Amino acid sequence: MSFLRGSLNYVWCTTSVLGKGATGSVFQGVNKITGESVAVKTFNPYSHMRPPDVQMREFEALKKVNHENIVKLLAIEEDQEGRGKVIVMELCTGGSLFNILDDPENSYGLSEKEFLLVLEHLCAGMKHLRDNKLVHRDLKPGNIMKFISEDGQTIYKLTDFGAARELEDNQPFASLYGTEEYLHPDLYERAVLRKSINRSFTANVDLWSIGVTLFHVATGNLPFRPFGGRKNRETMHQITTQKASGVISGTQLSENGPIEWSTTLPQHCHLSEGLKTLVTPLLAGLLEENREKTWSFDRFFQEVTIILRKRVVHVFFTNRTSSIEVFLEPEEQIEHFRERILVQTKVPLEKQILLINNEHLEKRITMHTTANGFPETTTETPIFLYSNDDNNVQLPQQLELPKFPVFPSNVSVENDASLAKAACSVGHECKRRVDTFTTIDILIKKAVHQFIETLLTTITLLVKKTKHFDKLLMTVMDYADSVQSIAKMTKGDQEFKTILHNLENLKSDFDGAADVIMQLHTNFILEDQLNDQWTSQMHGKKCPCRTRASPQAKYLVERLRDSWQHLLRDRATRTLTYNDEQFHALEKIKVDRNGKRLKSLLLDDTKPAVAQMAECLADWYKLAQTVYLKSEILEKDVRECERNLHGIRDDLYRLKTEMQKDLDAKMVNNSNQLSKIEQKNRLRFMQQQQQDVLAIMQQNNQLISMLQELGIGMSPHQKLKP
Repeated sequence: MSFLRGSLNYVWCTTSVLGKGATGSVFQGVNKITGESVAVKTFNPYSHMRPPDVQMREFEALKKVNHENIVKLLAIEEDQEGRGKVIVMELCTGGSLFNILDDPENSYGLSEKEFLLVLEHLCAGMKHLRDNKLVHRDLKPGNIMKFISEDGQTIYKLTDFGAARELEDNQPFASLYGTEEYLHPDLYERAVLRKSINRSFTANVDLWSIGVTLFHVATGNLPFRPFGGRKNRETMHQITTQKASGVISGTQLSENGPIEWSTTLPQHCHLSEGLKTLVTPLLAGLLEENREKTWSFDRFFQEVTIILRKRVVHVFFTNRTSSIEVFLEPEEQIEHFRERILVQTKVPLEKQILLINNEHLEKRITMHTTANGFPETTTETPIFLYSNDDNNVQLPQQLELPKFPVFPSNVSVENDASLAKAACSVGHECKRRVDTFTTIDILIKKAVHQFIETLLTTITLLVKKTKHFDKLLMTVMDYADSVQSIAKMTKGDQEFKTILHNLENLKSDFDGAADVIMQLHTNFILEDQLNDQWTSQMHGKKCPCRTRASPQAKYLVERLRDSWQHLLRDRATRTLTYNDEQFHALEKIKVDRNGKRLKSLLLDDTKPAVAQMAECLADWYKLAQTVYLKSEILEKDVRECERNLHGIRDDLYRLKTEMQKDLDAKMVNNSNQLSKIEQKNRLRFMQQQQQDVLAIMQQNNQLISMLQELGIGMSPHQKLKP
């Protein structure tokens, strides 16, 4: 029996099955002339029993569409064996989204990045269908293919238009198509429960299928799950029709048991809290059974556009050693960014210290900078968040680790393969957590470095400002000495004494602050105490990066998958020889052993090591935070001294002007020319001193600007003032 079949320009092998459906099968084939790999859909006898116009719909639908996110039609040809037409399409080597979700790696859904890619491409493909007045009617992960482009990019594409037909938005239809778990409740009632209901359907039923698909992609599970699965059809219908608006999942955990409803995505899914807040209302809108509240396609496209256009800013919250993601509208600014951080971390706006590239975020952006102008961030290169009134450090809470399955001693090719798959699923979860702890290790070290470098810059500028201020203070005091000699000859003597008293008090206050600033300079710049303490605390610690925990976890997961594939092949064989049984038993032992090694790597090595790092960070941050707060206070003290000095300087200028008028009057009546010359010389000297003061003040203002750019000692709103 030949397994090769062909058409005019293509040939395919019936053993290279890519997928099977109710009306036909898809095989991998090649172009006879170019050798290009293709996918060929053939039709079974059941499909030929359909009315001719129904059979032609898929051909017509494929001819009508042309979009990057829809599988490309290459040809429609006749089977050379006379079995009717075949559809030749581009080959999607990544397989179907269903197969991807069925992989143990994705038991809890796809990663956030991949989820957003599916959302974007699914939405774009559906919009093209609606622009061409087409309804798919069988949307599900099995009909979404993963295409890998020549440059390595992933593109998800809609396929299988066997149920598609041309339909206006509100045009009704009565024929039944689709897959049970993804069917709108009204369609389910007619098609699955076989109930006669006087109700027609519109293109919007596709939205329900999209909602179920997106929930499946985000979590690895279907949203509505009766106990016993597909066979419990009445309960399935009950779940989907009795759920309240806003509920996005309902699960029955025991036979005839209650339904557990949820309005939120499960904790185990890989989407960040920031994205969950956007996706949850999207799912609630799509999974709306009430026809009066059902979304339109335009509403769906609009909501997805809003999600996809948001700017993602990655933040590492040092006090909780956790990564968060903040989603901002393109026009939103730093005030909104801080508010989102408050929601996710509970750190008040005025207590948030935000650093990037060893400087305060406010040095990189202004209060008017929009989200699109924020610095580029990733999980590995985030903005670092510290609380300036909380020196506690904690590891992020994690869900209880799923248990590795235990193999029975007897050989059961069916059961053993399923248990090995479950073991792979747990193994991948272990690996993800090891990778997370490794990332925490890296980011803790970066967070320490960021804080130290920012503090050192702050202290250095404080010292520089202190020296300039000291020079200014001395100049003002010299000027005061000159004014004092004039004051003795005029009525301003008493007022001058008050000014002089204030100047002496100011010098005393400034000297005290300057001593502390110089001590900070000695301790943390010359002696590098912050670095020394961190290095000392971390000495000898077995950090995940040093122990190469992530590569170890990857190796062990690969070994688990090797064993799973071996047991899958045994399941396909069904009957094992004696030797095959021995190898089969050996693979089960390997699964058990590698599972235990992986679990130990996570729970006995990696997690305790990072917990120790968090303790070290807490001890170190107590000192670092104290230095930070002290530098804030000192900066305020210096600014207060500067403000007071400006006031004293102005008082001296004013008093000098008044005294000068008195002296000028006296000089008119003074016949002693020598005395006049002497007074003029004294005034010239004072004017020169005044110019010196103004020059120093100009330098001082430059330093003020530098400190303001650093943002030390000011509230978030103050920091942003030009």
